[in-house]
Parts: sequence; C-alpha cells; structure tokens
Amino acid sequence: MKDTFNREINYLRVSVTDRCDLRCIYCMKEDMKFLPKSKVLSSEEINDICSTFIDLGVKKIRITGGEPLIKKGMSTILDYLGKKINNSNLEELTLTTNGTQLYKFAEVIKKKGIKRINVSLDTLDPKKYLKITRGGNLEQVLEGLNIAKKIGLKIKINTVALKNININELDKLVHWCINKKFDITFIEVMPMDMENDIRFNQYYPLDKVKSFLEKKFQLERSDITTGGPSKYVKIKNTNQKIGFITPLTNNFCESCNRVRLTCTGRIYSCLGHNKFIDLKKALSKNKKELKKLILKSIYLKPKSHEFEIDKESENKNLERTMNVTGG
Repeated sequence: MKDTFNREINYLRVSVTDRCDLRCIYCMKEDMKFLPKSKVLSSEEINDICSTFIDLGVKKIRITGGEPLIKKGMSTILDYLGKKINNSNLEELTLTTNGTQLYKFAEVIKKKGIKRINVSLDTLDPKKYLKITRGGNLEQVLEGLNIAKKIGLKIKINTVALKNININELDKLVHWCINKKFDITFIEVMPMDMENDIRFNQYYPLDKVKSFLEKKFQLERSDITTGGPSKYVKIKNTNQKIGFITPLTNNFCESCNRVRLTCTGRIYSCLGHNKFIDLKKALSKNKKELKKLILKSIYLKPKSHEFEIDKESENKNLERTMNVTGG
C-alpha cells in the first residue's frame, strides 16, 4: 500500500488495550479512566482487522497497549498472528511492553513467534522508577528482563528523556545496556492530552542528550535503518546501538511507513493528528468494506505530524493519551 506521498505503508501498530498496570507520568493521568470492556475490540475482531491489513501488504505488526500482557485473550491474538509469520505477507511480529509481566510471559511470547521486544524503562533507580510509574516495582521488571534475555529474546530498551528527572543518569542506562547486550532508544516526550506547561516542563531535546553521551562514549555514525523513526549511532567496540526518536526537534515523517489501530477499532494514520477512521462497524459487514476503509485511511495519511510543545502556544495538544495508540 502506498499513500499519496508515495510512502510504502507496511507496518501496523496494534493497541490491544488501553489499560495498564502502571501510570507513567508522560503517558497518562494518575486518575486515568479506562474504556469499558464493551467498547474494546475482542481478540477475534483484532485478528480479523490484522488479517485484512496483512492481505493488503502489511509486513510487520507490533503489539502495544496500554500494557498488552495484561489483556485477556492476548494468547489468542499471538497464536493467530504467530502462525501468519512467513505463511503470508507478515514477516515479523513484535511487542512493546512495560516489562512488569515479563517474568510470567517471556517464554509464552517466544513460543508464539516473537523474537524481539521493546521494553519501556526510564531509570535504574527504584525510587525514581516508583515516581515515574506511580507505583511500579523495578525489581519485578529487571527479573523479567533477565528471564527474557536468558531464553533468547532480543531486547531493546525505550527510554523517555525527562527534564529534571532522569537526564543525569542516561549514561548509566547506556552502560547497563552494554553489559546486558541490549540496544537502547531515547525518545522525546510527546505533547499528548495534557496541558502545554506539563509537557513543556517534562520535555528535554535529544540533541542535548546525544551531546552528553558523546562525552561519555565513543559513538560512531551508523547507516542502520529498521523501518522505524529511530536514527542510530553505534557504540565503538560493542555490538550495541543507540537510537534517537525526535518527533519535536527533527521529525521523521518523510519515511513514515506505519498506521495505528486502537483497541476500539479506530485507525490513526498519523500519531500526530486527531483524525481517524472507525473500522469497527465494517467488521459486521464484509471484508471488502473493511479493505475499502483501510485504503481510505492510507489515502488520508498526512504528510507530517503536528506536534508542538511551545509553552506559550495557543494550539492544544492531541486529545489522546499515549496509552490509546501505544506511542
């Protein structure tokens, strides 16, 4: 599938639930109200939509949330999609998790056909972790990561750069990743569903992070591309790489290859826009109608996002919280 800007759209991110067992400060409000389960797609409905996307040429699917590993019926989804790998257009199935449930589900994930996972982790300090996640248990996450590594899952750490919170320890995270043989990607905070001053006070540009890390490590330019928004550098004398996702300081829209499915059946062709197409009603009709709506969403995909984090701006942030589309 190609959009009107001749970009090949072959990557689908699927938010299977908006629910999460953490309340990270850059993702959602502390008193978050989640959707009633009657509004959320069933495992079968998710599989039907994913199957249609695969028929239309999607090669990679990433399962996200909320936290996907707390969704009932997750096994059904992974069973279905895992069997599609190499038996259809689908080449890879991956998952993004906060890591809290890995100690229970790492082996299950691998058996279903997932080889790579992304794990959100913003600090190695238990007290800071508790503050950032509003109640998370760092030791539980580290236990899960050790199990996942032991059974051979390839792990990438996703870290949001948070001003006045974790900036001064990002080099420690990199050292830890080198020792664990994990890759790491740093991400700028995204201005979604919070007042401008909250996001503005959290925001720290990644060009400053990169400059900081260049003083601590020998970083080498890299031409590695993964089909995602990360721009990578290699850490000299290691096999590890560092990625930088910069939606605010240097957008990556010209090579965007993805769309996002929410747990209610909405397709957002751009993370940085509020426009969507609802696929749920088409599920009760026929596959032809579903394909028609999917292709419409690709056709309407904008050239670039509209993220803005100017404290004085009159523009409002996006209406969704991050857990709706899984980043």
